[in-house]
Order: sequence, then structure tokens, then C-alpha cells
Amino acid sequence: MDAQWLAGGLLTADADLARAVLQRGIAAIYAVAFLAADRQFPALLGEHGLLPARDFLRAAGRRRAPSLFHWRYSDRLLRVVARSGLVLALAVVVGVPQLGPWWAPALVFGALYGLYLSIVNAGQVFYGFGWESLLLEAGFLAVFLGSGDVGTPVITLVAFRWLLFRVEFGAGMIKLRGDRVWRDLTALDYHHETQPMPGPLSWFFHHLPRPLHRVEVAANHVVQLGVPWLLFAPQPIATWAAAAVIATQLWLVASGNFAWLNWLTMLLAFAAVGDSALGGAAAPLPPPGAAAVTLALVSVALGVLVLVLSPRPVANLLSRRQRMNAAFNRWHLVGAYGAFGSITRRRREVVIEATADPDPAAATWHEYGFRGKPGDPRRLPRQFAPYHLRLDWGMWFLALGSRSQLRWFERLLRRLLQADPATLRLLAHDPMDGARPAWVRARVFDYRYSTWAELRSRRQWWVRREAYVLVDPIRL
Repeated sequence: MDAQWLAGGLLTADADLARAVLQRGIAAIYAVAFLAADRQFPALLGEHGLLPARDFLRAAGRRRAPSLFHWRYSDRLLRVVARSGLVLALAVVVGVPQLGPWWAPALVFGALYGLYLSIVNAGQVFYGFGWESLLLEAGFLAVFLGSGDVGTPVITLVAFRWLLFRVEFGAGMIKLRGDRVWRDLTALDYHHETQPMPGPLSWFFHHLPRPLHRVEVAANHVVQLGVPWLLFAPQPIATWAAAAVIATQLWLVASGNFAWLNWLTMLLAFAAVGDSALGGAAAPLPPPGAAAVTLALVSVALGVLVLVLSPRPVANLLSRRQRMNAAFNRWHLVGAYGAFGSITRRRREVVIEATADPDPAAATWHEYGFRGKPGDPRRLPRQFAPYHLRLDWGMWFLALGSRSQLRWFERLLRRLLQADPATLRLLAHDPMDGARPAWVRARVFDYRYSTWAELRSRRQWWVRREAYVLVDPIRL
């Protein structure tokens, strides 16, 4: 009887859809993250990378940055870790571990969390994004979702909703506190043009009527500051709140490239979706056996852990000096989130050029093309999210004047002078076709979207003018 009460009170049969979407969706994002690590980490952070992970880990120590790579780092081991994570993630997407007992998907998600934590904690500025912690925390919570042979733990679903609450409410508060353009509803007059990596529709979003921009900002405040409280309401209200979050995130997916932030936020919203609210009938829970009781007790332990770690993010939400995307522990659990606490008013881009001519003063210069960030004014931005182009994002921060990017940027120029194949594979276009340039330089340009008339006459999505020279011509 006690076991029946325990399982009946802590497990629910009204969240089969929520569990399936959370498990498969989070695993799909992990697959994207491991794929990006396999393709980009060696060139950025490998043995001959721009910021070698081995040097960083040696200085950071095991306690500050837990990572398998403290044992040893090599590009080969990195690829083993990334490809192992990719295989495990795809197994969950297909649904193989979910066919077993509750601890089978738990073990797989535990491995995904540990493998990716090892990568993030060695990733330095190239992995210094809030959505890295968000993915780690989501993967850790997914350990406690169980499988089809038992009900879904209620406490785990509440923990997912608490994570989504911190993502949305934290983003709403940082906006109100951070920049007046969010308070006077003018933020979108600038955002679509100055966001880190515009998408193919961003130009069109920018040119929407300004009154509609005001409505967008106001709606954003409602969804981020009001709707998150309803995630904890009874059904069907919680499902309606989840639907509002999903609709808002789909709008953001269409208007820009923010890696997997928006995709993962939509997945988290499914923790508030009830089968009954969608017209489905909740199947009765299977008889509470030892597996159900064990999973229920494990979920209680999870709840205690989340409660113990929650005071710091709560204090951060209430603070006038709110921190954005802060990890309060080296395990990246129960952190603080937020996005775009301030909006830049103009866009600047660093353009790297090369020449084979011996005299840089009389040379003909050719531009390197990046995969995601704006370069050629005639090139329509591409859609890459949820895939994360880490070098392109670093270049955006560099153009903002971030001094933390200068160290790797100097090494990037050196790699281009060497025509390093691994580095060139990170780019979309090498003007030297694999040959070593005689000189490279870097200039900063002001960018703005073209008008409708300029697009028709010039066939350009961007209009740019030189602002200053960042790096004078250099050679090996």
C-alpha cells in the first residue's frame, strides 16, 4: 500500500508526450552539439588550435573545470568523445534506450551529460555561452525521466518547468533592467539588424512596420514576465502557457540564428504539456513495482538537489545587479539565464583580407568568407541554427570590442598566413584557394541593412562602409 501511494503520488500517466518529446528532443540537440564539437573543436581548441585546451586545463585544475581531458587531451580522444556522444544521442532519438527499464535512458543521458561537460569545461570563450549550461542542465534533468515501463516523475517535470521559468523570466527581467529600448518598446528597431547572426528572414523582419515592432516587444514582455508563472498552474492552463512559449520561440527561430537556444527552450516547454489537455486520455499507471518506487525515490533526491542549488539563482533574479547566463557551480546545474540585456545600436563586422602581392600598399586584396556572419553585402544570410558556428560568434564579439577575443584572433591571422587546412575548413570561402598569402589584414566596417530601393537597384542585402583598420598588413 505504501508503495502504491508513493508511486501514485510521485509518478503521472498524463505526461507520456512530454517525456517522449523531452527525451528525444534533448538528445537531438546533444547530437547537434557533439557534431559541432567533432567538426570545430580541434581547429579552435585542439592540439594546434587557436586556444589549446591542454594549456587551459593545466592552468585551471580539476576542481575548477571537471573534464575527462584532465587525464590527457588529444584531438583523437576529443573525436572519440564527440562521436561516442553523437551515437548515444542518436540512439535516444530513435528510441532504443527507452525500450528498456527506467535506468537505461538514465545511464545514456548521464553519459551524454558527462561527455559534454568535459567538452564545455575545456572550451573557454568558444564555449562561453548560456545555452551550453542550458543543454547540460536539461541533459542532467533528463536522467530522471524514466521509460515506458513506469510513469513520468512529477518532480522531474516540475524541475524542467523551473528551468524554463529561469530561462524566460530571467530573460524578461534582464531586458527591463538592462536597456531602455526594451522599456520604451523600440528594441526591435535595432535588434534584427544588429543581432549576432541574422538569418535569411531577418532583413524582412527588420523592415516590418515600426508599430508592429512595438507590439512584438510588448508581447515578448507578456510571455517572458507573465506566462512563466502559469507553467505551474493546473491543466489545461499550464499547456496553454507552454503553447505561448513555443509560439514565441518559433518567431525567434524565424528571425535569427541563436544556435539551439530557441529550440531547446521549446522542448523544455513540453514539460508543462499534459496529455489530457490535448484531448488524449491518460492511460492508467502500471502496477507500482520496485522499479516505480525506485524511480520515485530518485526523483525526490533530484528535487532536494534542485532546492539546495536554487537560492543563488533566485537571489540573482531578485537582484538589481542581475547576472546573465551565470553558472554558479562547475557542474553547470541550476544556473541563471537570460539574453539581450542590452541592444547594440549599430552593426560592425571584422573583415579579414589576404593578398599574394609582395607590396601590401599596392596590392589587390581578397576577402575571406565566413559561413554565418555577414561579409559580402550581396550574400543573403543563411540558416544554421540549431547548429552553432563558434568562430562566427567569436567574430561578432570581437567586432563589439571584446578584448577576450584578441588572443585567439591574432592566432587566427597566423593560421591564415600558414594556410592551415583545419582553420580554412571553418570558413566558407578561401580567396587564396589553399595557397599561402603573402599578407593578411583586418578592417572593421559599419554594416546596415539595405532599403527596399537599394535591394532592387544594387542587389545588396547590406550596405557597408569602412570604420577603421583593426590590424595593418602582416606576414609570417
